[in-house]
Amino acid sequence: MSEQTTRLLLIRHGHNDYLSANRLAGRTLGVHLNDKGRGQAQALAIRLAALQIAAIYSSPMERAIETVEPAATSHGLQVQIIDDLNETDCGEWTGKTIEELAKTELWPGIQHYPSGTAHPGGEGITAVQARMVRALNAIAAAHPGETVVVASHSDPLKAALAHYTGLHLDLFQRLVIDPASVSELALTPHGPRLIRCNDTAHIP
Repeated sequence: MSEQTTRLLLIRHGHNDYLSANRLAGRTLGVHLNDKGRGQAQALAIRLAALQIAAIYSSPMERAIETVEPAATSHGLQVQIIDDLNETDCGEWTGKTIEELAKTELWPGIQHYPSGTAHPGGEGITAVQARMVRALNAIAAAHPGETVVVASHSDPLKAALAHYTGLHLDLFQRLVIDPASVSELALTPHGPRLIRCNDTAHIP
């Protein structure tokens, strides 16, 4: 690849109790990795140990930071927080279960028409995509020719991948991003390239 190509290793946070309960954590504070998630974070650190990583960035949510902290420690790096990498603001849906939300009139819009639907009292996926792309482009500009780790959340990562692969936002739910998975983008002078998506080979 070109010396100007930046490799972005996009990491979804690891497992936590909200995921076990099938509940939207959104921007709820104090949602930490559980034992399963901490094991995933350690496995991720082992996966990344042999790579030359220039920097590690994260959403401000605890579960995202904790997922990449073991990798940061092994590389002697500090996790740098970027607000634009944050989880979707789910507004009034924060803390509710998927079972509850699936019964609402707005749920089909969020799933099948996200470009024209917003979480009540929160964000629309269009806004999420815009801030994610802004953040990732800025990271790439700061690290030409380097490999960078970026920790975020499922829908923000799917929205970003939809942008860089030319997938219409209304189809972004066709992408799957599992906890502690690695997706890789190469941002080249000639355009983005998707190298891998939802790679969980490192997780036992």
